[in-house]
Amino acid sequence: MSGSSTSDQLVRSGEERDGPLLITEDEELLDDLLRLCAAAGALPHVAHRPPPRKEEWESAPLVVVGADVAGRLSATGRRAGVIIAGRDADHADDVAVLRQAVAIGAERVLALPDGERWLVDRIADAVEGAGPPALTVGVIGGRGGAGASTLAAALAVTAARTGERTLLVDGDPLGGGLDVLLGGEQEKGLRWPAFAESRGRVAGGALAESLPRLHSLRVLSWDRGAEVAIPPPAVRAVLAAARRRGGVVVVDLPRRVDGTVAEALAQVDVGLLLVPAELRAVAAARRVADGVRAVLRDVRVVACGHPGPGCGGGPTAEEIARLVGLPLAGELPWEAGLSEDLARGRVPGARARGPLARFCAGFWGRARGGGGGRGGGAGAVTAVDAGRGAEPGPGGAPE
Repeated sequence: MSGSSTSDQLVRSGEERDGPLLITEDEELLDDLLRLCAAAGALPHVAHRPPPRKEEWESAPLVVVGADVAGRLSATGRRAGVIIAGRDADHADDVAVLRQAVAIGAERVLALPDGERWLVDRIADAVEGAGPPALTVGVIGGRGGAGASTLAAALAVTAARTGERTLLVDGDPLGGGLDVLLGGEQEKGLRWPAFAESRGRVAGGALAESLPRLHSLRVLSWDRGAEVAIPPPAVRAVLAAARRRGGVVVVDLPRRVDGTVAEALAQVDVGLLLVPAELRAVAAARRVADGVRAVLRDVRVVACGHPGPGCGGGPTAEEIARLVGLPLAGELPWEAGLSEDLARGRVPGARARGPLARFCAGFWGRARGGGGGRGGGAGAVTAVDAGRGAEPGPGGAPE
């Protein structure tokens, strides 16, 4: 090819990952492919004249070959992850092109623009390393002040402490901000309002890199502005991107299920409904459970205690689960001094031998062990099970 190519003008923004190898002499097709790579958050390498160098051919996460040069690659050998693309719809059915596809091991022959959306997704999967989606856990308070935000933060901190790739998502715009709870309200990074216009496919790597990093995990929280509404399509796009990266995603959710919350619940594998051991909380939790179960099949109760007079006379964990009509995920005893720790800026779950940290460690151990849910199981666990000898307290976790 002669003259300058669009590829010569590409500049890394810091968010793109090494993308596919593009092989074509068709300038217009190359411009289309470069545009699709940009949409997938990938910076491609371009082989202007086939055949490419052996190391380029073998090391690229994906190879997109123009139909104009596919016949000149028979000597390159077969490999996985090869796509043949053309700008003429007839290429997809052309017998000669199909034979060339077989010769180089191409997984698909497609024509643009009809195949653009599929190709963007395929490029993004290759760049991000398609694998198991993140195990996604939603935490909902059975009543106001039950401690859902604290439990969500502790679950995320515990997962990150073990080296798990972790994202904590603040799904409650009126909750005060999980970045504040983790002491990171001044940290640079994007908050929810920056994603309000997101649609379609969001690159998972670019999403994570744009967020504040606190205590070895990424946090998507709210800013202190007046914007408290994110359209459902934006929530769908952002959480889908987070799940594609794998690891763990923890979402702190409000009790009222509207269209936006329903989109978040649709991405969740297992929901934890935190219910204090008191009858009024049980009555409130039953109403919350009805709304959540309309969207999420796997919802489980975490029974927690509460401080104050008569705290030992409430319903048992098993009774709470039966009254709410959900299976029991576990019992979380009250952690004395937790409120004071949070006021001093201590991270939820920081006391390794405390009930909250032991519950979270036990939960992740069982969740990763298999069982129900789309991303793995989360069988019943108590803080005593995970605590290895530490004494449980009277019950609960404050907001």
